[in-house]
Amino acid sequence: MSEKDNNALANWLLVVCGLIMFMVVFGGAVRLTRSGLSIVEWNPISGVVPPISEAAWQAEFAKYQESPEFQKINSTMTLTGYKEIFYLEWFHRLIARFAGLFVAIPLLRFLWKGIIPRKKSALYIAIGLLFGFQGYLGWYMVSSGLENNPHVSHFRLTIHLLTAILLLGLAAWALFNHKNHFPRFNREALGSSQFRLAATMMAVLILQIAYGGLMAGLKAGYLTNQWPLMFGRLIPPGMAAMKPWWDNFFSSTTTVHFIHRWFAFAVLLAAFILYWRSRSQSYAAQVAKGVLWMVGLTALQIFLGVTVVWFKVNIVLALTHQLVALFLFVTTLYINYHVLHQTEAVSG
Repeated sequence: MSEKDNNALANWLLVVCGLIMFMVVFGGAVRLTRSGLSIVEWNPISGVVPPISEAAWQAEFAKYQESPEFQKINSTMTLTGYKEIFYLEWFHRLIARFAGLFVAIPLLRFLWKGIIPRKKSALYIAIGLLFGFQGYLGWYMVSSGLENNPHVSHFRLTIHLLTAILLLGLAAWALFNHKNHFPRFNREALGSSQFRLAATMMAVLILQIAYGGLMAGLKAGYLTNQWPLMFGRLIPPGMAAMKPWWDNFFSSTTTVHFIHRWFAFAVLLAAFILYWRSRSQSYAAQVAKGVLWMVGLTALQIFLGVTVVWFKVNIVLALTHQLVALFLFVTTLYINYHVLHQTEAVSG
């Protein structure tokens, strides 16, 4: 692969990563403004153009008036108010369409011209297919709030979020390969203490992100604006109220909120352990630098999480919290990448 082709693929992957992060954060804005259920149909082609005439707006509003969200929450909403939430969700879907085209068209060109060799095409094709699958998952999530309950399934929302994280991870990993000119994978690194710690950090971070998805789907962030207490107590009542007992870990707003706020410190502990080991052992320069960023971003993320609670899910703070989580994930992935591609693995 020529340097020109390598740079072209790297730039494309960089933009793809940016698009994924933007779509995740913009999706959060749609959710926080309660705009996601404003369009009750999925029309990939005709939905590109919003209603133009007054009659078309009345018809679209009539469809929304039949939805559970209007009947149970927004029954006093006027057409003017409906247009506000409609345009936000419409713009969200429009950006997703253009993002899909930006991913698909260059990818097809790279494959057609042989810039991506057939033997190495699986990862790039997976990125393209997964990007398209995200569109389906988005509608699958939205459709859960158009039946009886005017809220999307928190499980579907979390799956949608984790799939975006997987997609971001694949694109970022491919980007790292191009930026580093495909360094040799060191199998010996798999048995090193560096990799075990870096992989542990990634595992606890993904679990925390998953609980963030459950928090968002359950709207558990609105439960209380107290921190470190909840309802005036360190351990709030009602954490085991659901039956069976294990359902509390996934569907109880109190339990999910409690786990998400305190498990953040498990992420911070993992970050500090990795930082301490990076100082006591000869970690590669890229890994050591990444660890510093990881610790700083983890501390910032906890601070933002606390302020989100204190300020009753202020939208700017909440979206910043979401964005920092994505940067933290990419940073942790960067550390794992360079641990696995060091010339010599550090054991111990």
